[in-house]
Amino acid sequence: MIKNFEELKNKALDSGRMVLSVAAAADETVIAAVEKARKIGIIDVFLVGDKRKIAAIAEEMGVDIKNYEVIDEEDVTGAARTAVKLVHDGQADFVMKGILGTSDLLKSVLDEEIGLRGKNLLSHIMVYNIPAYHKLLMVTDGGMVISPTMEEKAGIIQNAVELGRALDIEPLKVAALCAVETVNPKMQATVDAKELSEKSKRGEIEGAIVEGPLAFDLAISKEAARHKGVAGEVVGDADCLLVPYIEVGNSIGKCLSYFGGAQCAGIVMGARKPIVLVSRADPPEDKFNSIVLGCVIASNR
Repeated sequence: MIKNFEELKNKALDSGRMVLSVAAAADETVIAAVEKARKIGIIDVFLVGDKRKIAAIAEEMGVDIKNYEVIDEEDVTGAARTAVKLVHDGQADFVMKGILGTSDLLKSVLDEEIGLRGKNLLSHIMVYNIPAYHKLLMVTDGGMVISPTMEEKAGIIQNAVELGRALDIEPLKVAALCAVETVNPKMQATVDAKELSEKSKRGEIEGAIVEGPLAFDLAISKEAARHKGVAGEVVGDADCLLVPYIEVGNSIGKCLSYFGGAQCAGIVMGARKPIVLVSRADPPEDKFNSIVLGCVIASNR
């Protein structure tokens, strides 16, 4: 089991060099992240975007642009399409969002002609390296699926299971988060959590142990569980927090980063290839971590 980002980086180094395409790459934090990943030997890179701006940023940062394949595409939509097509055509192993909106990139990912969509639901997973927790923690979905149905939650879990396998986590311990630990018909999240837990027990969700409904404290603290008299395989030892709505995942993630001092990595799963997707406001280190994660997933496939 990979328990922190240092171990993740070591696995990427052992996995061999991958090729990354970056959509709308004219951004200092993006170039800083890809330069760090290139220097340690885990990626070669296509930088797609406004070539003049990319070159100017690189020069200001002291980055030798000759180490990159730069594809000039001033238009954001064109940059997204070109970056995704590079992956679609097999010239790159995964794609990364640069300085453009998530929807702009996903339109190309979902394009029938040049896109990367497969049969699975697309969902976003953040992986956190938290000083106060004993291993990596996934949070999903705080970035794409707004208000998932029970069936969509099962698909989100399966995407997390695939990521877990890349991180050598089997089975994946999933906590279906709710505000309370008991089923309340007026709280749909608790009903869904119970059903997902039952599906897991029946073997209908492969590769995961799902427990719920569980409040946040029960998912991550054995001490809280002891006080409340709650036991389980996931309780106090969750690998993945399955959130009921996008707002919950988004808020938990930002709290972990800004209050908890966590480092993070973000990825979209369910497509034919990994999609590195973090906030444009995230620092270079989090973008670097996301590239490392993308390398490991791409190699694992």
